[in-house]
Amino acid sequence: MSDHTTIEWTDATWNPVTGCSVISPGCTNCYAMRLAGTRLRNHPSRVGLTQSTKAGPVWNGNVRLNRDWLDHPLRWTRPRRIFVCAHGDLFAEGVPDEWIDEVFHVMARSPQHTFQVLTKRAARMRDYVSRAEFEIRDRVKYDPIAETLCWPLPNIWLGVSVEDQRRADERIPTLLLTPSAVRWLSCEPLLGPVTLLQYCACGCGKSMSSAVREAMSGPAALNRDQAEATMRATLGIDWVVAGGESGPGARPMHPDWARSLRDQCAAHGVPYFFKQWGAWIRRECVEDTRSDPPSKLAYFDKLGATFLNVGKGTAGRLLDGVEHNGMPSR
Repeated sequence: MSDHTTIEWTDATWNPVTGCSVISPGCTNCYAMRLAGTRLRNHPSRVGLTQSTKAGPVWNGNVRLNRDWLDHPLRWTRPRRIFVCAHGDLFAEGVPDEWIDEVFHVMARSPQHTFQVLTKRAARMRDYVSRAEFEIRDRVKYDPIAETLCWPLPNIWLGVSVEDQRRADERIPTLLLTPSAVRWLSCEPLLGPVTLLQYCACGCGKSMSSAVREAMSGPAALNRDQAEATMRATLGIDWVVAGGESGPGARPMHPDWARSLRDQCAAHGVPYFFKQWGAWIRRECVEDTRSDPPSKLAYFDKLGATFLNVGKGTAGRLLDGVEHNGMPSR
């Protein structure tokens, strides 16, 4: 929990729910998981959320509602962009709907802020948000604001993590069927090339028939007419954040992967935010190449090129000499 953060695309972090589980390659070197099992392992918000392994601490699936932190955004009067559950996943398997209700209730009561929600559980987020308009009103009748909510809430941006093409194809079509004022992607850590053109161009990477079949299945199933209307109303992705991995065990990001996302976004008018290179940077991207780097820097050539482990601070966030800070206008 912090009213200030070093995360470049947000102003503050808010962790009403902590804890998670490993479900895809992007989770391997999760900084929140590492902190929860090391420096913060005795903090009341993190105790018992990880297990020790030879590879280091790993999420054990336990989750925690930090009720003392729930009302923090209500105390912040200056408008902020707030990253929700930076040290967990609001839609993780063990998080009950009642906790999610409480988080959405606070966000609804804080229209001065913009809440940036990010998940790897796209299907659960879609199912929850699709029925939230009705169910939250029933569960929070004690607050009159619940009777006047306009969905989707304009101050809540819903996004999914996408680390490679497989995860893009699994999560983005579901995100595009999720009611949201802004739909966004966090392509970090970017572990492979990702093509988004089909999602930006037509709103869904699947054919109309397959997308409708998906919308008609699951707990929040729509009828065929509703599903088709949802598909036609979909405008696509509103924002893309990309970045490499930092910290112990970081994996390198090829410059062409970041460039490709930049160019795809430019072609379709989607704001692009290049967050960082991460720990590794390709030698050709180092600003000063007049001399060989110090011997203490590691070399990595698994991707067919020479990469230097210079650390996040030294690698910086310039892509071809340009700092990309694109943000949605709404």
